[in-house]
Amino acid sequence: MDLDAVRTFVAAADAGRFQEAAAELAITQQAVSKRIAALERHLGVRLFTRTPRGARLTIDGQAFLPHARELLRIGERAVASVRTGRRPLRVDVIASRGAGSGLMRGFHRAHPGIDLDVLWLFDIETALAAIRSGEIDASFRAVAAPGHPLPEDIESVRVLDEPLQLLTGPAHALAGARSVPLAELAGHRIWMPGVVPGTEWAAYYDDLVAEFGLTIEATGPNFGSDALLDTVADTPALATFMGAQTRLVWPAGHGLRRIPVTDPTPVYPHSLLWHRDNAHPALAALRAHLATTTTGLDAAGTWTPGWVLPRPAEPEQVARRADLTLPRDTGARGSDRRGSGAPPAGSR
Repeated sequence: MDLDAVRTFVAAADAGRFQEAAAELAITQQAVSKRIAALERHLGVRLFTRTPRGARLTIDGQAFLPHARELLRIGERAVASVRTGRRPLRVDVIASRGAGSGLMRGFHRAHPGIDLDVLWLFDIETALAAIRSGEIDASFRAVAAPGHPLPEDIESVRVLDEPLQLLTGPAHALAGARSVPLAELAGHRIWMPGVVPGTEWAAYYDDLVAEFGLTIEATGPNFGSDALLDTVADTPALATFMGAQTRLVWPAGHGLRRIPVTDPTPVYPHSLLWHRDNAHPALAALRAHLATTTTGLDAAGTWTPGWVLPRPAEPEQVARRADLTLPRDTGARGSDRRGSGAPPAGSR
């Protein structure tokens, strides 16, 4: 149904004269007559009766009028839902307990008036497709898809280097350590069942293993972070990596330890990705907020793979193009894609 014709009908019904409706709509009286005639043909009824005093609604016109008003209200709401700045900013954080979620909570605290839709998309190809289609406005990711550059229309900026920590049970050999040098982990079993081939975090851990001679077991089944914590707490021979900003709660009886890793400290690089043509004002606010909170990238004594997104040259720089590829796919194994081992570890 032509909403312009419906709007003209309502204006004529309110004014009682086609001439006054034409003046209100800034169109000619002839255009008013044509629009209403077309609407009457579409509905198959007469909506007005011409009288010496103007245009009077027929019974059918009176019945249609309240519905016509509602149609216009629905149309206005539909337009507002996609008008720049009127709809919520939609951001993918990958997992509810990870660093990306924490960054968005910080943004929400700083800008409580901005409406947000926060969602979790697992793989980067899905996230990139959603960004390019406009389904989402941004996504927190580490790198481009393994083995592929970012598309030309995708912008990115590195926003956080998250240190990894070693998570152990109370009976683990390293449970009493205040910190542990990375090289000392070479003889220990590190279990991460959520490391899935083809993901950016799998590529990260693949390079970490190759460079420092670690043993990361990605065997399943993967029942999520709660089951991971239960197993690590009860198994002295197992430990796992956990991001310093990953939010986890476990029973007091577990006695789990979060131990800093040093010499060097492996850090997981988080970047924000968005479409270069996205004009949502809240996206600009998010990028500006992250620029003010981005500190300590590529700090001395830290390690990241060579393919990560470069750090911004200036703190205020919030848009950087990345045309990087990962060196290879990973051979790590995992069953349930949505469990522990998501960037850098943890579950939804």
